[in-house]
Amino acid sequence: MGWSADNIPSLEGRLALVTGANIGLGLETTRQLARKGASVVMACRDQTKAATARDQLQREGCANLELLALDLGDLRSVHNAVQQLQQRHSRVDLLINNAGVMAPPRRTSAQGHEWQFAVNHLGHMALTLEVLPMMAAATAPRVVTVTSGAQYFGQIRWDDLDGSQRYERYGAYAQSKLANVMFALELDSRLRQRNSPVQSLAAHPGLARTNLQPTALASAGQPLEALSYQLMGPLFQSAAMGALPQLHAATAPSARGGEHYGPGGFGGLRGSPCQCRIAPAALDPAQRDRLWSLSQELIDDAR
Repeated sequence: MGWSADNIPSLEGRLALVTGANIGLGLETTRQLARKGASVVMACRDQTKAATARDQLQREGCANLELLALDLGDLRSVHNAVQQLQQRHSRVDLLINNAGVMAPPRRTSAQGHEWQFAVNHLGHMALTLEVLPMMAAATAPRVVTVTSGAQYFGQIRWDDLDGSQRYERYGAYAQSKLANVMFALELDSRLRQRNSPVQSLAAHPGLARTNLQPTALASAGQPLEALSYQLMGPLFQSAAMGALPQLHAATAPSARGGEHYGPGGFGGLRGSPCQCRIAPAALDPAQRDRLWSLSQELIDDAR
């Protein structure tokens, strides 16, 4: 038997912040953290959907759930959300950077950045850096950034980050997911240099059935793409299984900063969580540092 949600230790007295907590992996993560006693801040863009998800979880017996308005596609919204969080709480124990978008037609964020890079990477980096001071006083605090197997196909297009010269939906998605794991590893390295108690880890869900696939298909309107997803259907695992790697990274006593977790079966696509390989580009300190500096500049420009 592999690691399951039953193995999560008691989280009584701990506060978790989960982005995209109203649906898919985020909803499953929130459910399991709350079941183990954590108080969970559900940080979501659509507050109506978030309230519906919270009500559902409360009917299941989950307590100590609260909502926080957060639009990761607008760096000003990220800053405002952290200000609200600081007014409500003195510390955060767990930060799960879970929310994401996948393969939409090209659009730009409030600050003019390519949407997937902005939401999946920049918004989460900005959120993390602002929340970190609230984590310094916590016991065994962890940041878990959710990436994807798409990282292995990704490359950072340094000369065209925003896809303004050439935009390819899945290429931009892979770039953002590579950026996620690069950020997670670089963050852990910098935290270690500062002797911070905060640990940073990465996780990916494998092929998990969530809202991302139907949303991507609906936005594309391409029959062949829809057919390919249909043929891959038997490979998909549930969102509950897909959430296990990030739950393991966040809660398992054995997990350590700088580690990356994903499904351990069938080529890393499904199964119980285990440590998994990291995209080679994310192992390059020079590329990680370059991405960090560039991203920090874009975040600072929004202030």
